[in-house]
Amino acid sequence: MARTVWNSTVGKKTVMAVSGLVMLLYLGVHMIGNLKIFFGPGEFNHYAHWLRTVGEPFMHDEWTLWLIRAVLVVAVVAHAVSAYQLSRRDIRARPAKYVHRKPRASYATRTMRWGGIILALFIVWHLLDLTTGTVHSGGFQEGHPYQNVVDTFSTWYGDVVYIVAMLALGLHVRHGFWSAAQTLGAGSRTRDRALKAAADVLALLLTAGFIAVPVGVMTGVVS
Repeated sequence: MARTVWNSTVGKKTVMAVSGLVMLLYLGVHMIGNLKIFFGPGEFNHYAHWLRTVGEPFMHDEWTLWLIRAVLVVAVVAHAVSAYQLSRRDIRARPAKYVHRKPRASYATRTMRWGGIILALFIVWHLLDLTTGTVHSGGFQEGHPYQNVVDTFSTWYGDVVYIVAMLALGLHVRHGFWSAAQTLGAGSRTRDRALKAAADVLALLLTAGFIAVPVGVMTGVVS
């Protein structure tokens, strides 16, 4: 039954919607945590340390963090695979482009695929920069996330990569949230306007919240 559901277009769209909402929940929490950097290194570093001890003593050190990472990996893979397979089905169903292209789709809709690729590449860079320190500039300091973040956003390319990725994220969330609501049956004539407004607000809050950190470093508010 699971394979039958997965092989269907509706099943893939459902997987894509649920995995997207899981990632959206994480992004909201992650953004709030990032904003703690404006309260200084002590507050931000303490928050980073707390993430490793969540659930103690019931959970061992970092177990909760690794559980969250595992869920996110599953969500990202499921989202990417379902998106790719749905895209391939769409191409096979319509191999030739329409002669008259109607500009009915929004900019976010037309750039969902490219936005997904940009975000996937950004995730790799972000992990190599602030988790493993492999591509980090200024000398990665284990256990000092505040200084590592300041180092990253003290470079022009770190700011450009991050801000471009967050703009892509905003467009992705704006269209993805509304699409997920439609897939999961939450949409209707009476609720569509409210859902679109909620998607706009979510996209704006996430984009502004994430971009606030590099802007804070660039302006010297965070140093």
